[in-house]
Amino acid sequence: MKTPTRYLAAAAAAVLAFTLLAAAPAAAGSSRHGIDWQPCPDVDPAEAVECATIEVPLDYDRPWGEKIEIGLARRQAANPDEKLGTILMDPGGPGGSGVEAVKYFNPLTGGAAEQFDLVGFDPRGVNTSTQVLCGEDALNALGAIGIPTDQASFEAFADANAALAADCRDRTGKLFDHVSNLETVEDMERIRRALGEGKLNYLGYSYGTIMGQQYAEEYPRRIRTMVLDGNMDHSLESVWDFMSTETEAVEENFNEFTAWCEDAPECALHGEDIESLYGDLKTEARAGDLIDPDSGEPMDFYQLSMKYTFAANSPQVWPDLAEAYAAMRDGTPLDGIATLQAEPEVNHLYYPAWCQDYGWDIEDFAEFEALQERLSDAYPDVEWTPYNQHALTCVGSGIEHTNERGELDVGHAPPIVFIGNEHDPATVYEWTLASSEQADGHLITYEGYGHTIYGGPSECVDDAVNAYFVDKVVPEAGLSCPNLDFPGVGALSDQRAPVTVGPF
Repeated sequence: MKTPTRYLAAAAAAVLAFTLLAAAPAAAGSSRHGIDWQPCPDVDPAEAVECATIEVPLDYDRPWGEKIEIGLARRQAANPDEKLGTILMDPGGPGGSGVEAVKYFNPLTGGAAEQFDLVGFDPRGVNTSTQVLCGEDALNALGAIGIPTDQASFEAFADANAALAADCRDRTGKLFDHVSNLETVEDMERIRRALGEGKLNYLGYSYGTIMGQQYAEEYPRRIRTMVLDGNMDHSLESVWDFMSTETEAVEENFNEFTAWCEDAPECALHGEDIESLYGDLKTEARAGDLIDPDSGEPMDFYQLSMKYTFAANSPQVWPDLAEAYAAMRDGTPLDGIATLQAEPEVNHLYYPAWCQDYGWDIEDFAEFEALQERLSDAYPDVEWTPYNQHALTCVGSGIEHTNERGELDVGHAPPIVFIGNEHDPATVYEWTLASSEQADGHLITYEGYGHTIYGGPSECVDDAVNAYFVDKVVPEAGLSCPNLDFPGVGALSDQRAPVTVGPF
């Protein structure tokens, strides 16, 4: 039986962002004129993927000073005789690897795949680029505390964060304090120049959208086309705005799950009051009395939310979620489940990049508890999403918030295409709407679930994006593409564009 624990364990590793993939050094360096592409050593030659690095300034306030490397990977256009240019791509993060994505997957379809090279890049701090490094012991010490439950554990969390920041800074050096998206934008401009592209074509997923958004602010006249799929909203003003919008999406998707159960005889909870049942499970979890049907161990509210309830965001696993809730209610085990456990690695860009870009701060446990109470009042079913934990990331770290939040101002940029999934639980649809409106963008709505969509199952989305990349034809106003996500049908990994390491 396919179970939500297997799906959720993998999702939780990304949500909590305590682990990033380390990889081998880049295959080649930059030449004096352009880029010295060489076959990637760890890829099947039949894939014809090339790798390289270029050098960029560590600190753009001191452009002639210390340099770092940025890793690249390239898939050439399927029809090179008709090549129109290169599309630069980032799959998200903070901490996702564009090099790994391009080495093993090509999200481009149709005319875009035929007429464009695809280049993925590793943002500074990641994988084949010069890395941000953190010690496993410091990461484990923070992870062991979990979500604070009182002032004492809040203070322990803050102390562990401060220790982690000191450890990472000591291992990484100056780069640790220069990994905001503002630096990434400048790196993207150096990549454009090294590629010899007169104007940039860009495809950004998830956290990669903020890279595109802020590139458009800084270099609006150097863009040919830009597609941003699953958008961040850098104009969110407060921790509450962040936590509320994230939780609202999960609450709505949970309600869709319960509505399906009411109508679907195949649901293990068909005919039951699921809101009441889940309320009882939450009460048991908070009292320490709820047993995880996977492990047989006690499970608290946050574990229940992350490991099981978050599956409500994916119709494909709704039948399994209902079975899991029924097992919890009845006190029976779920057989044949292998939970994935994530081990912290040393390459850990997420931590400083998130704090430099968003810088959320919570003063003490009383403020955190008040936020939790507001969430419970506003979203009484789920009350929480694991994404809310990102609001705690910077507590006590001392990392400077250098990338000031605010509304987009893209000036003289050409038309930009924004894509949003109505039921996206990560970069929620509301964020895409806000970003698109601020940029006077052209919106494509996917009516389904999941996180990002271009290069996935929707021909409606792909056709519109490809026409834009190839011929610069903007999507028709109000374009909305039908839902293709249904209970018990297909696996998310078979339907989505590049999977990234990192929360967004």
